[in-house]
Amino acid sequence: MTSTETNSMASIVSSLSNSFKQVPPAAMPPLLDCILATTGSSASTLFSSLLDSFPNLTKDAIKEGENFDSDQCNYIASMVGTLCHLLKKLEGNHNAFQSFMWKVYIPLMKMMHAFDREMLNQIAESFLDVVTETNAWGVLEETLVPFFLSSVELSFGMLKSKESDVNEWDRCSPFQGSNDQINASETDKEYTLSLSRLFPLSTSCRILTFILDASLQSLQAASNSESVLENGCCYVEKFAANLLWDLCNLTERLLLQSLEHRSCAIGFLLPIIFKVFVSRYSLEISVDGRSHILSRNHFFKKIWNCCRTLFSLGPLERRDAYSVLSLYLSSFSCSKGSETADRSGRAEEFDVSAEKEFWVEMKRGLVDEEGLVRKQSLHILKTVLQINGERQCYNGVLERKSQEKHSIPLGIAKRELWAAKEARSLGVGILCNSIDVKGQQHWEAFILLYEMLEEYGTHLVEAAWNHQVSLLLQFCVSNDNLPSSISGFNQMETLGEIFKWLSILWERGFRHGNPQVRCMIMQSFLGIEWKDYGNCAIYVLESFVLGPFMEGLNDPVHHKDFGVKGVYSSRTIEGASRFLHQYTSLLNGRKQIAFLSNLASVAKQQSFGRVGLMALAECIASAASGVGTHNASEAESCGDAFAEKVQMESGPKKFPQDKSDLLEVLRFVIESSKQHFNPNYRLRVCEKVLEAAASLVCASDVPLEILLHFISAVPREFTDYGGSLRAVVQEWLLRCGKLHCANCCKTQMLLKSLHDFPKSYTSYMYLGDGFVTYDDGDLDSWEFEAKRWARVLFLVIKEELHFTPILKFIQNRGVNICKQKNRMEWVPVKFLILTLSLVLEIEKIQERSAEFGIPVRTKSEMDSLDRMHQLTYADAFVNYEELAALFTSILEELVSFGNMSCSIFWSSVVTEDISLPSSVRGKLGGPSKRRLSSSTTTAVLQAIMSVKAVASISSWCAQFKADASLKFAYTFMWYFFHKTITSPTCDSEVGAEICLATYEASASVLRALVSSQALDFVRENDKLMISAEEGRPWLDSWVNYFLQNINSLLAVGVLARTRFAILLNWKWLCLEYLLSLPYHALENGENSSSFLSDAVVRSIFNDLVESLENAGEGSVLPMLRSVRLMLELFASGMLGSVVSSCNSVDSQMMWHLVRSSWILHVSCNKRRVAPIAALLSSVLHSSVFGDEGMHVMGNTPGPLKWFIEKVLEEGTKSPRTIRLAALHLTGLWLLNPRIIKYYLKELRLLTLYGSVAFDEDFEAELADNPDAKTEVSLLARSADPEVTEAFINTELYARVSVAVLFYKLAGLADMVGSANADEDCQAALDSGKLFLLELLDFAVNDKDLAKELYKKYSGIHRRKIRAWQMICVLSHFVDHEIVGKVTSLLHISLYRNNLPAVRQYLETFAINIYLKFPSLVGEQLVPIIQDCNMRPQALSSYVFIAANIILHASKEVQSSHLDDLFPPIVPLLTSHHHSLRGFTQLLVFQVLSKLFPTLESSTSKIMPLEKRCFEELKSYLAKNSDCVRLRASMEGYLDAYNPKLSITPAGIFVNRVEELEFECVSTSLMEQVLNFLNEVREDLRCSMAKDVVTIKNERLQIGEDPDSMELESAADKEKLHAQVAKDSSLDFQKKITLAKHEKKDTSFSSFLGDREPYRQLLEMEKEDELFDQALQSRSVAMERIRASRQHFVLVASLLDRIPNLAGLARTCEIFKASGLTIADANVLRDKQFQLIRHPIGDRRSHDRYPIGEYRNLHFSQAMVMISVTAEKWVPIIEVPVNSVKHFLERKKHEGFSILGLEQTANSIPLDKSACSSSCQVLVLGREKEGIPVDIIHMLDACIEIPQLGVVRSLNVHVSGAIALWEYTRQHRLQ
Repeated sequence: MTSTETNSMASIVSSLSNSFKQVPPAAMPPLLDCILATTGSSASTLFSSLLDSFPNLTKDAIKEGENFDSDQCNYIASMVGTLCHLLKKLEGNHNAFQSFMWKVYIPLMKMMHAFDREMLNQIAESFLDVVTETNAWGVLEETLVPFFLSSVELSFGMLKSKESDVNEWDRCSPFQGSNDQINASETDKEYTLSLSRLFPLSTSCRILTFILDASLQSLQAASNSESVLENGCCYVEKFAANLLWDLCNLTERLLLQSLEHRSCAIGFLLPIIFKVFVSRYSLEISVDGRSHILSRNHFFKKIWNCCRTLFSLGPLERRDAYSVLSLYLSSFSCSKGSETADRSGRAEEFDVSAEKEFWVEMKRGLVDEEGLVRKQSLHILKTVLQINGERQCYNGVLERKSQEKHSIPLGIAKRELWAAKEARSLGVGILCNSIDVKGQQHWEAFILLYEMLEEYGTHLVEAAWNHQVSLLLQFCVSNDNLPSSISGFNQMETLGEIFKWLSILWERGFRHGNPQVRCMIMQSFLGIEWKDYGNCAIYVLESFVLGPFMEGLNDPVHHKDFGVKGVYSSRTIEGASRFLHQYTSLLNGRKQIAFLSNLASVAKQQSFGRVGLMALAECIASAASGVGTHNASEAESCGDAFAEKVQMESGPKKFPQDKSDLLEVLRFVIESSKQHFNPNYRLRVCEKVLEAAASLVCASDVPLEILLHFISAVPREFTDYGGSLRAVVQEWLLRCGKLHCANCCKTQMLLKSLHDFPKSYTSYMYLGDGFVTYDDGDLDSWEFEAKRWARVLFLVIKEELHFTPILKFIQNRGVNICKQKNRMEWVPVKFLILTLSLVLEIEKIQERSAEFGIPVRTKSEMDSLDRMHQLTYADAFVNYEELAALFTSILEELVSFGNMSCSIFWSSVVTEDISLPSSVRGKLGGPSKRRLSSSTTTAVLQAIMSVKAVASISSWCAQFKADASLKFAYTFMWYFFHKTITSPTCDSEVGAEICLATYEASASVLRALVSSQALDFVRENDKLMISAEEGRPWLDSWVNYFLQNINSLLAVGVLARTRFAILLNWKWLCLEYLLSLPYHALENGENSSSFLSDAVVRSIFNDLVESLENAGEGSVLPMLRSVRLMLELFASGMLGSVVSSCNSVDSQMMWHLVRSSWILHVSCNKRRVAPIAALLSSVLHSSVFGDEGMHVMGNTPGPLKWFIEKVLEEGTKSPRTIRLAALHLTGLWLLNPRIIKYYLKELRLLTLYGSVAFDEDFEAELADNPDAKTEVSLLARSADPEVTEAFINTELYARVSVAVLFYKLAGLADMVGSANADEDCQAALDSGKLFLLELLDFAVNDKDLAKELYKKYSGIHRRKIRAWQMICVLSHFVDHEIVGKVTSLLHISLYRNNLPAVRQYLETFAINIYLKFPSLVGEQLVPIIQDCNMRPQALSSYVFIAANIILHASKEVQSSHLDDLFPPIVPLLTSHHHSLRGFTQLLVFQVLSKLFPTLESSTSKIMPLEKRCFEELKSYLAKNSDCVRLRASMEGYLDAYNPKLSITPAGIFVNRVEELEFECVSTSLMEQVLNFLNEVREDLRCSMAKDVVTIKNERLQIGEDPDSMELESAADKEKLHAQVAKDSSLDFQKKITLAKHEKKDTSFSSFLGDREPYRQLLEMEKEDELFDQALQSRSVAMERIRASRQHFVLVASLLDRIPNLAGLARTCEIFKASGLTIADANVLRDKQFQLIRHPIGDRRSHDRYPIGEYRNLHFSQAMVMISVTAEKWVPIIEVPVNSVKHFLERKKHEGFSILGLEQTANSIPLDKSACSSSCQVLVLGREKEGIPVDIIHMLDACIEIPQLGVVRSLNVHVSGAIALWEYTRQHRLQ
């Protein structure tokens, strides 16, 4: 072009650029035509210029990273429209097309993120319109399509290759060889490839979708016009087919890639592909010159395979697979019917619903945890089944049946009756009533129930569930399903399939978010009577029973009655047990046992809570009882629970393994119960599991090892002598269960296995020449195994003969133990372990027998008992004398073996062995990680075990005989200990480890030497071994050598840290045993003055105290026990003349002890009973507690008081600490009453502490932990052991123990003045008086306890009760010295307001005081009762006090009290206060009936007047019906009251702990009277309310009569005028200033002013004028206000919660609703309503209306106007619940549309509901139940608020406010 043309073209482009900004895109083509026509420019030149100028034109409009605004979008659209119009004019210029695509289209597509989807569609549509008109598909085929396909492929690393399935587009182009073809693509391939990498995947997919869609539209248009290309083929069809082929292949690959790839395939490619296949079944494609058929069937199969792969991957992949299926089914669900006629010659259509895996996935999806997946699954299911969402689809016969009258069953609850009505309104209950029911109705029933669970409220679930499920079950029994022609319906054709889908509903119900729904579904399932349905329980899926069903039973919401009153069961557990019993009984032989094993294995798969585990145990037992019932006839001939026939079919070899597996899983259930500490709970679980095991398994049919493991899991306290389950276990082991044979062959087999166990246990397995080694872990496992065997052995043996083989084995092996070879190291050790286990088991049997008071009997004593009596003894068949003789016969051999084994301890060679095993090298060490080589560890363990065996056996045999063998054993043990404490200390780690082992063995030696026989022997031989100084106590040498040796070993510092701690544990344990020697000698009556010296004892004491602060957990108990033994040594005078029993422990020593002990207590576990009890008994020892100097030192606390204060202060945070402290301290205070005066503050703390909360862990620890039981037994003896046993595991025990203490002290105080009185008696009296005055003063003057306004059950309420309960107990200590002060404080408390629970204790205390001091009655009580200004509450208490004083006074003073107290009581019968009047009537009649005998009628004429009055009064009170009702309701209260018993601990606590939970408070008489009177008043209110409702209903019915409307209207007008006239005097100001025009002429006024009557008349006329003006202005204002209000009435008559009503009233006022209906106008006077409706400080709209402008609003119903603030009013309409229907009908007649806010099957979302009517009434449902069904029928429509969250309901006030705002919003828009 010339320069002129160039300049001209530049100006045109510039003008066009300006036009792009101003001219809309649609106007650009005609504008462009005008420009071309006027300028004469060619289209190609202008097109080229615009392309070249495109970057400059768009650089200002397009900014990288920013979104386009509307002006920029219009600019780009106009420019693209211009270029496309020019392309049309070029008519197929391929170069122009390619230039446009590379320079404009692709750059714009790269910036797709900058503009919205509409803009993108507009650009793509403009360009593709040009392609269609110019038939330029070939250009796209060469450039754009390969470009974007490559972009997609590059997104997941798939490069285009010749082998690729992607079509080679250039080979099939019809324009190949054209002269105009551009070869730029060959030169710019690298550029193209790099550019394609920059495109987002979503953009590429979207553009490919646009291209395919445009080609399809072009193809459709071409086929309609029958236009084809010249070469005879429709090129666009080929283009579309080729592109479809590639998109199908791409889709398949994308679905198996990342989340982004799948999203693009689902969002862009699949919809257009499915759209193609909807219209066409198959297409023919040419790839590489070969023809291929792309069919719908083939593609669907590939997509389904992709979905199957996605299902198996993860949750995100599964969700996308559901999206693909949903898209596929939605696209083709409507096209199937239209293609049925055109399927001839086709292959069978692929149907995904015919795939089994499809239905499996649907079932999985419906119970998926993710809500979106469940919704997708439901949508897919409904699509496959062709079930729409409508519910009103039942017509014809079904509808007529639903309208028939339904009979109401007898006894149906009100809620159930309402649910039945709701169900009929939903069409529920009619689906399965028809004979012609098919699969379609089944699916509709399923979908209905599932949608109810997922979407709707609780009331709709309740309405639909029971009816629909029961009808489905009935259909299962009574009808055979007909095969359905609809695909998928065969899934409901069999019972098994129906129950699979029902299981889905049950599972969703059990996991529902609403607890009420879960409970309802569970009760519905358990309430099914399976026998009524033909035993269909067999079809319930086992996976459902073991999974969701057991998971549901683990939900505590189903077991609200669990654990109540110690009953560990519930109605749900009982129902589940019944179901599983029947379910198991329907299974066959082998399946029953397999099911039970799986059921018990659930405990391993789920984490069961307390109630869940009990439910599982109950279900196992119940299911086990159903085993064998199915094939009972076959099982009768077999001695097992398994049928012989099944054994033959399945093979007998497998069944023992099944039994073993079953026993193993049952053992796991028992083990799981141990995490719950309540022993009664664990007993119940074990009982049920044992019941199941005994029913199914013969003990002799399982391997002995499995049986031993199972029995060992049962807690010992249940199976030992006296245990609750001992008889059950023995019966199972001896008789093989209930279904087994009666002969004893099975028992003999079990006995033989037990007899063979020792031989197999100690048998040697040849291991070649290798040396056998073992460690502590091996030893522990061997010990556990031997203990299990010994435990079961003594459960099974029942005759002495049964024990003989065991004795023979011990005899044979024991005499040869030293002859074992070196390579058989474990044989002697195992033998020792076995023997030791027998001894330990026998010792436990003896301990249990001693607990039950049964002494150890010899053989002669046992023979003298008859057979039945022998069975009551746990050791009846054990001959102890024979067994002791056996052990002593082998004891010498055991000692020899011990000497040989212990040589390892004294060998110097071993200390040089430093080869540690790899498992120990580098470790810090531990109990089972000795820092020794494997061979040395084995030798050390053998030596330790040999010493333990000798010590234990000799100690036990010493009970029965003493011979040379025992002396030989004692010599060995004493020599061993002597050698240990005198051996030199090693400075190597190995040597130190061996020394540690010697101290470990020494602990067993010292324990055995504690017996008296051993002490005698040791004392005799001590001088031979240790050279003791003359006159020095012989035990000093032992202790000194021991402490020096072990402290030296500790000081060396070669042991690892953990091994060092273990050595410390052994140190303190050995020291405890050493200190026990003199203690046991003292018990045996020996003179112990020669045991220990004062210096040694003090040295030990100092060492102990200094080490307490850093004591390890394993050392705490031994150290504290040693402290206790030390204090006992000081107190018992065992140290000779150096230390006396009175001053041996000084205060400095105690200060050191208490401080160290406190640091120890702070650092130890405060929930462990044993350390706490040991600390208390050791520090607060009885020997030092009686020393007053230990409690108070001058004016400062002593060491013991300091320690007690600390313990009780910390005990307020640790319930166990304060309970154990209370137990110990009260016992010590009882022994030392003179000390109590120092602890009044602490006693008050204990009194006010506690509640009735049971501590199950405490009781369990006492049962499981012997140390805890022992330490608690060593605490100071309780004053009342029975009370301690009843309350020790409750937090109530602290004050109970104080009450018992002072009750016992009262007995000592009563002895003051008698001959037997001592200092303790006077101290008891003084301490009781001091504590009484202290507690009374605190109760009256404390800031909290003096409060008169407090809530029931609050902390103040509890503390008041606790204080006055204790004061009642302390009433025994009131004497003449303090009675004046006591009564003064008492009357102050009586005059104050207090709840009845508190007042009853004040009254009881006062009654006992005045009974004890009768002279005070006339002085104090009579004037108080005569006080006319006394508070009614206080006067009621005094009436009760006076009446009980009269009734319970002694005969000497009763008549005097009657004369003084009865006259002032009688006038109170006429009190205006109803409770006082009724209370007085009750008490006066009680006095009259007991003290005024009935007189004969003949004497009534001569009676004095006052006696006749009393007789008439008594007669009236006896015959009056109201008085009779009152007395009947109080029956048992008056006669049961005993003031003397009510001040004892038994009367306050013990008699009520089982029945009441709140502080053991019984219901007082006054409280009973108030409850009775309130009930009477409530009945009266209800009766009056019913009358009012009846009258209002009659008025509403009359109002519906047209003839009566005029009368009512006239009456209302008269009433309105009367009301206006009545209120008008209050509506204007009293002082009125007239305006100027209202003033009269002064002359006229002066003329009338001379006459007074005329002046008055003038004033009256002016007032009338003012009244008329006010009335007229009020009428105008009222009309204006009525017109401004919205015609919206909110019906809230169904609501009863005041906060909701108050909030709705406020909402109605804010949005100017024309009315709010409530059920009862009395609500408006409720304080809560007024507080909510009148918030303080709310003045947001105070200027909206003038004062009083709402005052005369009127409705046809009773209307009440209440204030929101002082300036605003809101109309409230009173419409009772029974009148709501009449009210709605009337509003309908007035033209209102009636709507309901409720979730139903046809509810309309609130945002989609159009408020077409301006007059609306909105009905709100009840808070829980919703709108009743009878009102739903009257509604024009139901609306619901769309919800997105998990919780499926809103508060009714919030819902009403949202609905009212939506109405307001829509009308504001209109």
